[in-house]
Parts: sequence; C-alpha cells; structure tokens
Amino acid sequence: MKPVVTSALALLCAAASLPSHAQFAKSEDAIKYRQSAMFIQGQHVGRLGAMASGRVPYDAAAAVANAEVVAQISRLPWAGFGPNSEGGKAKPDIWKEQAKFKELSDRLVSETDKLLVAAKAGNLDALKAAMGPVGETCKACHDSFRSR
Repeated sequence: MKPVVTSALALLCAAASLPSHAQFAKSEDAIKYRQSAMFIQGQHVGRLGAMASGRVPYDAAAAVANAEVVAQISRLPWAGFGPNSEGGKAKPDIWKEQAKFKELSDRLVSETDKLLVAAKAGNLDALKAAMGPVGETCKACHDSFRSR
C-alpha cells in the first residue's frame, strides 16, 4: 500500500510542476478559468469598494475576509493566459507585450497584498487608501489588454 501512495504522490507532484499552460486541454478552458478568477476577484473588490465609498457600513472582519480572497485570487488568472489561449475579452496585445502584461499582473499581486495589510489594520482610512492603487492597477491592465 505504501508504494502505491508514494507513487501516486510522486505522480501528483510531477503533474503539478508542469508549465501552467499545460493544465488546460483547450483554449476555451483557459479562457473560462481566467474569466472565473477575474469574476470572483471583482465581486470581492466590489464589496471592499462599497465599504470604502460608504455605500455599505464598514465591517472590519468582512473587510479582512474579502481582502484575503482578493489577495489569493489575484495570483490565479495569469495561468490562463498561456500560449494558444487567445480569445475571450483578452486583446492579442497580451501575447505581443508579455513584459508589460507581466509587470501589471505582478503589480496587481503586490497591491492586493497591500490591500490585505490595510484591511487587517482595522480602520476605514487604511482601506480607502489601499483601494485606489488596486483600482488603478486593474484599470491600467484592462485599458491596455481587455476588449470591451
């Protein structure tokens, strides 16, 4: 039994170490993956934005919970932009300007990490201050790389 478990674990580790684009059998799968991650991220950023703008009451615990999701999800969609995954709302420029796209994706991860730190600070002003750079980064990437 132990050799079977060890072999299965080794196989799982080997599969997980494959390039990210290898995880999608079809380009449609990559598109669905990245759109799903962006949708979830947008939902949670929207909840934080509603608190920051005063549309809903500030709730420190909810802010942290939403910021945790945003910080984690911000790391996910990029695997769905591998070779031969063109389509959806993504402009072809993503695959032509990989350095700029990577810079913006890295910036989003950094800004959402800062957002989480701000949410954990437990005050509305810190949350408001961190929301601006997250929104600016989203906008910069969408303006450059997303079709309407």
